[in-house]
Amino acid sequence: MAIEVAKVELKTVQDASGVEECIKAGRFAADDVIAVIGKTEGNGGVNDFTRILADQAFRKVLLKHGSRGEAKIAEIPMVWSGGCDGVITPHATVFARNDKTGPASKARLAIGTAMSAELLPEDIGRIAMVEKVAEGVKAAMKDAGIDDPKDVHYVQTKTPLLTIDAVLDAAKRGKDVACEVHESMGVSNGTTALGIAVALGEIKMPKAEEICRNLDLYSSVASCSSGVELTQAQIVLLGNKAGAGGRYRIGHSIMKDALDIDGIYESIRNAGLELPQRPRASDLGGKLVNCFMKCEADRTGKLHGRRQIMLDDSDVPWHRHIKAAVGGVAATAIGDPAVFVSVDAMHQGPQGGGPVIAIIDAGE
Repeated sequence: MAIEVAKVELKTVQDASGVEECIKAGRFAADDVIAVIGKTEGNGGVNDFTRILADQAFRKVLLKHGSRGEAKIAEIPMVWSGGCDGVITPHATVFARNDKTGPASKARLAIGTAMSAELLPEDIGRIAMVEKVAEGVKAAMKDAGIDDPKDVHYVQTKTPLLTIDAVLDAAKRGKDVACEVHESMGVSNGTTALGIAVALGEIKMPKAEEICRNLDLYSSVASCSSGVELTQAQIVLLGNKAGAGGRYRIGHSIMKDALDIDGIYESIRNAGLELPQRPRASDLGGKLVNCFMKCEADRTGKLHGRRQIMLDDSDVPWHRHIKAAVGGVAATAIGDPAVFVSVDAMHQGPQGGGPVIAIIDAGE
């Protein structure tokens, strides 16, 4: 079945009126929604409960307007990334299936979803998590009907992180954990990215001592987030499939660093949109649906040879600096501040940079 894609703004923390308007307008039915990827306006940390509030609001709308019960709606992957620093606008990209078909000669957007096996607190940062995520990614590829990993352009995940309760639970069972609570968001994201890279053949299975240490190992299509609201990996996999039908195509590239605006445009080209050699936002012609990117402060403390202070700042955490900076670059590139920018990009793209994914409307 074909995929419909809609980007909607979140007017408040608990606003789901955008998706409700799409349903009422007949763009798609509530029962056709299969995934949501969004940005909320919280602090982006362990205690960012805006993710939960947005999640509840969207599921409530789907329950109100559809025939699926709470149990089925609870299974829909909704990946919420907290933190709209700088100019980033809170928003969500909604994916729904429809009955449109297309010629086998045209490759269009296809989506697969999966849930991994349960991730225990002691799995985070270890080979067990890499293996469980890799199996989940393979299941999502099968669900999407994509056979060749080269046709996969985006794997968005949400995985658990550590809380004090989770650490105590592991201790009661005689298990230890790989990191401290405040480090677990980045470690969870990085370990998940390695699982994605292994599943897609980008790297071989890493050694235990390479996890979150050997940053030469990475995935070019992974975008990993983590939070307190789940105990499995939620996996949303997107790629292009011949005959999938619909209007949309997806592509990817990498940003080499926080200022690599060319990497953003290259992802749009990779999706199939022709652009001039030196493009600007006006060249997109309204055909870009959204860009999704990961970013990380360069551990060398330099950017284009210039000294950076974000890793030394005791007042504002580095992840808020870099998210605001990359969000500004991305908003300039596409002419829209409603862009998905997420931090903690360990093993997601090269050190100091990150993957960037673009979805375009390629027409009928």
